[in-house]
Parts: sequence; C-alpha cells; structure tokens
Amino acid sequence: MNIESQDLYTQIILSMAALVGLTSFLMLGQGRLLRLIFVFAIQGLLLTLTTAVAAYSLDNHHLYISAVLTLALKVIFIPWMLRNEVLKSNLHRDVEALGNQTAIMLGGASLMVFSYYVLHPIVQTTSPVMLNALAVSLSVVLLGMLLMISHKQAIAHVVGFMSIENGLFFAAIVATKGMPMVVELGIAFDVLVAAVLFGIFFFHIRSSIDSLDVDLMNKLNEVDK
Repeated sequence: MNIESQDLYTQIILSMAALVGLTSFLMLGQGRLLRLIFVFAIQGLLLTLTTAVAAYSLDNHHLYISAVLTLALKVIFIPWMLRNEVLKSNLHRDVEALGNQTAIMLGGASLMVFSYYVLHPIVQTTSPVMLNALAVSLSVVLLGMLLMISHKQAIAHVVGFMSIENGLFFAAIVATKGMPMVVELGIAFDVLVAAVLFGIFFFHIRSSIDSLDVDLMNKLNEVDK
C-alpha cells in the first residue's frame, strides 16, 4: 500500500493509528509514573485529534462533542487526577523496577505483529483505514493488558485499563465512522465514573497499606480478635 496515493483523510488516520500504537508501546517501558501518565495524556490528545478529523471529514458534527469530552477527560482530568495521586503518595521520584524489561518490550512488539496477523485475513478486502484501525485497536488493547500485568503500581494498572478503553474508542470512531451521540455520551459518563471510583480505590489502598504497590496487598491477612 502506497500511503501517498491515498486521500488526505486516509493519510491522517493512518498516521494517527501509528502514533496511537506507538504511545501504547512506549507506556510499556516507562518506569516513572509521571512519564507514564504524560504518555497516556498524549495518547488521549491523539484520540481527540482523530475524532476531530473524523468529524470534519465525515461531516458528522456530533463527533466534535465527543472530541471535547475526550480532551476534557483523557487529556486533562484523568491525567491530573493520576498525577495528584502520584505526588500525594510521594512516588514521583521512584523508578519502578520492571521484571524483565527486554522481554516485556519484545512481548509488546510481538503483540502488535500478532494483531495485524490475526486481522489481515478478515479485513483484507476492506479499506486500509479499516485494517489499520482494527489492528492498532487490538494491539492497544493487548498492550494495555500487558501493561497491567507487568507493572506493580495501582496507578499503572489504571493507565493500562484506560488505554484498553482508548483502543476500543479508536476502533469505534474510525471503523464505524462515528457512533450515535447517545452512545458516545454514555461512554464518556462511564469513563468519568470509573475515574472517580479509581480515586476512591487509591484512597482506600493508601490508607490501608500506605502504598499503591499492589504486590503488598498479598501480605494482608485477617487479624485475630
């Protein structure tokens, strides 16, 4: 496929898909939580730009509302909330020691190749936008799961979970050419509720074990009366 022969909308979406996949891959190797949150915010910004481009190119004006909600939640509010949790827990100077960073990065690269390998026979008769959108979305979902498995901090788990939602959202915007507005508003509300619940979850973990390292929860046991 020669990208230069494609129309401008296709070129932009393919470029956005590559950048969204790159941000998910970069999040795997981040040991500092503030950097992880920053890359997550960049991924949210890319989703915002993708939604705005789709709204303009497809003349689907309600997608502008979705773009604004994505900007407010995934670029501003959620990264701000996670950054505050890192600072409150005094984790901004800590570097998380990943188990085997080389194996994790190789596993992430393998998952991206696997996503294209699985979806290529299914959507090879469709447009290049559809193939790349679905393949990148699947890889973002799988990389988000790997991020949750490979990191110990609860904040990294939240970033992984939100990254999975980003992958599904990217596929929905590009592949369906814009969901109904009621669905988009429902998704935005669910993300907002999840962010609030995660904030409560962080508070209870920090008050119970004075840390956001989920491995320490394995040491909890009942106190005999």
